[in-house]
Amino acid sequence: MNVSAPKNLKWSQFRHYRELMGTLVERNLKGRYRGSSLGIFWSLLNPMIMAGIYTAVLGNAFAEHFDNSIINYILAAFTGLAIFHFFSAATSQALNSVVSNGGLLNKIYLPVSVFPSAAIAANIFQFSVATLPLFAIVTIWRSQSIVNVFALIFPVIALILVSSGVGYFLSATFVFFRDTPHLYQVTIYALRIATPVFYPVEIVPERLRPFIVLNPLSQVIESVRQITLSGDPPDLNLILGTVLSSLVVAILGWIWFGRLRPHFMDLL
Repeated sequence: MNVSAPKNLKWSQFRHYRELMGTLVERNLKGRYRGSSLGIFWSLLNPMIMAGIYTAVLGNAFAEHFDNSIINYILAAFTGLAIFHFFSAATSQALNSVVSNGGLLNKIYLPVSVFPSAAIAANIFQFSVATLPLFAIVTIWRSQSIVNVFALIFPVIALILVSSGVGYFLSATFVFFRDTPHLYQVTIYALRIATPVFYPVEIVPERLRPFIVLNPLSQVIESVRQITLSGDPPDLNLILGTVLSSLVVAILGWIWFGRLRPHFMDLL
């Protein structure tokens, strides 16, 4: 009995955490799309519409970098925009998640980390339902390989890791520095320009490309494009580098969150 009691306690805490997470994810999605006809499929339509606009304006100029094919440019732009849309939405919602639930945290004890985790999880759910199936269809169309379809999971995991790391960092920082949302709006705009979301990395000057390589989000986009659009077998070195760099971001974000968490209640 002395041995099983702590195990039962841990299982009970895990089940409570899981149920709370499910409730928060459901609340997040219902609140975001209440009254909307298309609901979570806006996460698919948004990058589709933007890819169409970028193609109309830049398609002829950038098509030469995609085998002189407008279709290839549309798919590459959609891939970059869909990934960046996930990152932007997940991190922006995680940023506000702890502070916006400060009143609830002052009334009852809850694990604080569940709030940024639920914001990330809500975006994972809608990405899995709306966008990932389209990635899989394009991959099987272009590569004719089920291996490429399964390989997609690795850059997607990397995307979740980097979004979680940045989300934890922002949610903890916002508790102490209330200008964080305004600063992050500028940062996310600059990051969108600095990441090859709608343009080929080949047009970036040589002296600036090392900074592109250091950007984990750029690596995720390049890895997904390589797997879905090239028709070649997955580039294992690119996948490994993408996952490792994203893991570093996730660990640093979690450490930052853990260091600041004991002082949250003084300011909420």
